[in-house]
Amino acid sequence: MSWETVIGLEVHAQLATKSKLFSGSSTAFGAEPNTQASALDLAMPGTLPVPNEKAFRYAIMFGLAIDAEIARTSVFDRKNYFYPDLPKAYQTTQLDKPIVGPGHIEIELSDGAKKTIRIHHAHLEEDAGKSLHENFHGMSGIDLNRAGTPLVEIVSEPDMSSSEEAVAFAKKLHGIITSLGICDGEMSQGSMRFDVNISVRKPGEELGTRTETKNLNSFRFMEDAIKLEVERQIDLIEDGGRVIQETRLYDADAKESRSMRSKEEANDYRYFPCPDLLPVVFDDDYIESIRKELPELPDARRDRFIAQYDLSSYDADILSADANMAQYFETAVKNSGDAKLTANWIMGELSARLNTADLSIKHSPLSAGLLAGMIVRIVDKTISSKMAKQVFDGMWNGDGDADSIIEAQGLKQVSDSGAIEAMVDKVIADSEKQVGSFRNADESKRPKMLGYFVGQIMKASKGQANPQQVNEILLKKLNDLL
Repeated sequence: MSWETVIGLEVHAQLATKSKLFSGSSTAFGAEPNTQASALDLAMPGTLPVPNEKAFRYAIMFGLAIDAEIARTSVFDRKNYFYPDLPKAYQTTQLDKPIVGPGHIEIELSDGAKKTIRIHHAHLEEDAGKSLHENFHGMSGIDLNRAGTPLVEIVSEPDMSSSEEAVAFAKKLHGIITSLGICDGEMSQGSMRFDVNISVRKPGEELGTRTETKNLNSFRFMEDAIKLEVERQIDLIEDGGRVIQETRLYDADAKESRSMRSKEEANDYRYFPCPDLLPVVFDDDYIESIRKELPELPDARRDRFIAQYDLSSYDADILSADANMAQYFETAVKNSGDAKLTANWIMGELSARLNTADLSIKHSPLSAGLLAGMIVRIVDKTISSKMAKQVFDGMWNGDGDADSIIEAQGLKQVSDSGAIEAMVDKVIADSEKQVGSFRNADESKRPKMLGYFVGQIMKASKGQANPQQVNEILLKKLNDLL
């Protein structure tokens, strides 16, 4: 039996303001619990919220970047619910008049196909606090540092039909907001979180009952959670059960999800306009001034990378998608002078190491300058590509820059043609049997027979002979014997 999957995303992106949405409290990550929550954040009697202008500016920047409608009047509402990490017992958010209206984002899939994902709206809201469940022996602790932190919640239409499309959309969104500079995109710190709405149906049927999986903070977790939930819903229906509308939590360690609570409807929250906040009105001049200040976005940056650095479309897509990755690449190229080689090392060895260490490129222990220094030594033939991996290991482990590691480990490549020629002559002289086989072999088979000689020469040079020179000199000398 065939099934269709229907997916929509709600994405919470923490805005990169220094202070909160309605107070002057710091938003810096990593502070001691409850040291960045003011009386206003706690809704103490007599306090009144003051909107953060930069949060509005950032939200409008996002709206313009996705070609969305920008509301000229933006109104805040109170979303009422009781939870330990919400000291006000309500969340200040937007319901009827969000700041950003309908827009769209184009994604590209692995097979090259493109698809447009519609954005229903994006609205401003304040974050809640955080419940802490460790080290409290049957109780929960509450950290209110995050309470009042400005978020933009981006709500898509249910236009995605697979985990691949959802991840592609999430990555594109991450690239846009980090390129705009409105969010640092640090998912491990909760700066970007995904709520995934999932339903299944048979082709041609009405939309099925959806579930919401909350607070996914990595692309990999989101992909795994979607696949798991789709499988769960299909199995449930095929076994004669029915899907209930609920909120679920995904456990990445156990690779399983569990029910959290039934899914509330909007009217369950008793929304009403916030009496402490007046409507905010934006004129055309204000919006146009923001439009003029928009930075380069991922699609434009990809096209520039292709034109400026002569990269393939594939390489340009990867290197331009994330703002931090793009900056790292351009800094490295500026210092190395070789775009293709730089791209290969970033997408290959560096990305593999970062993935293994679960690090973003922003937190790479290997700076763009250090990588560029190593690439310069590959280009000028001081080291071979094989030697470069040893140098890379040393730099990754903090042993210094490329030149100091090359010197300390004696990794300089032998490029002296006289020295290489002497090694070639000796290997040929010591390999009478192999030389005879080479001379007697069909011409088509001779290239494959070079491996033995090259291996012996590299062994004699302790791996430091220039491979290109070795091959050129060896081939000439063997051909002279024919």
